[in-house]
Amino acid sequence: MKLVFAGTPEVAVPALDALIASGRHEVAAVVTRPDAPAGRGRRLVASPVAERAEEAGIEVLKPTRPRDEDFLARLREIAPDCCPVVAYGALLPKEALAVPARGWVNLHFSLLPAWRGAAPVQHAVMAGDEVTGASTFLIEEGLDSGPVYGVLTEEVRPTDTSGDLLTRLAFAGAGLLAATMDGIEDGTLHAVPQPAEGITLAPKITVEDAQVQWSAPALRVDRVVRGCTPAPGAWTLFRGERLKLVQVAPVQDRADLAPGELSAAKNNVYVGTGSHAVELLWVQPQGKKPMRAADWARGVRIAHGELLGV
Repeated sequence: MKLVFAGTPEVAVPALDALIASGRHEVAAVVTRPDAPAGRGRRLVASPVAERAEEAGIEVLKPTRPRDEDFLARLREIAPDCCPVVAYGALLPKEALAVPARGWVNLHFSLLPAWRGAAPVQHAVMAGDEVTGASTFLIEEGLDSGPVYGVLTEEVRPTDTSGDLLTRLAFAGAGLLAATMDGIEDGTLHAVPQPAEGITLAPKITVEDAQVQWSAPALRVDRVVRGCTPAPGAWTLFRGERLKLVQVAPVQDRADLAPGELSAAKNNVYVGTGSHAVELLWVQPQGKKPMRAADWARGVRIAHGELLGV
């Protein structure tokens, strides 16, 4: 088939690579978000998908909005059979959805209908799911509601951050998307409507959502930290300034600390929660690089009974 691939961040690159490497389909063009300011100089930088497509000599389309007439005209000119999508980052209007004869097929990082929305992996980690996965489905105008072509499952490991899990799903999902394209072309794969039960939503995680509530149980604190790593980054307040929490670990045998209360020993830093304590392993003070929590504690000289979150 002639394909137009839509995607933007690094997590979409393995799927683009898999489609290019398959040799079976022609990736005629790539659609991605416009160049965005990045780094200290805030200079405009192309998306990871755009960079990879340019390396491969593939035409790159960067519409400000996918309903722009210039973009729609070029898409109709290319006349793709199918448009595979991974984390493109913009809603597709019905005018765009109508162009490819076999539709737009999205690789979504959850077992649909669970975790429909922008942040499925983060929500799976934060909810304590033991198993998640990826799904390929035909895009409709609803939110991730279209019929499903294929799925794969992936165990959520006890220490997984959302970044760890998303990396594994990106590579496993790349194979699923390539196989889905093959099955659509062969006529051997048919989309099945999603169940009406089991729908959960996964909206974007905001910076406010990432603030740790020390009155929550230790397991919840651990899940929030892992789910918000690497982005947007879990945080708390210390002496009125934000302190990013990079890694924590629940500690079953310490229940003597009040929620948010700090206790620093030579090589360990503990914080009370609504259940037992957590150990701070890595933190990142404002304007500094991540550091071991014990080194941070020695530098700030924690007072007896001092609290996080105040």
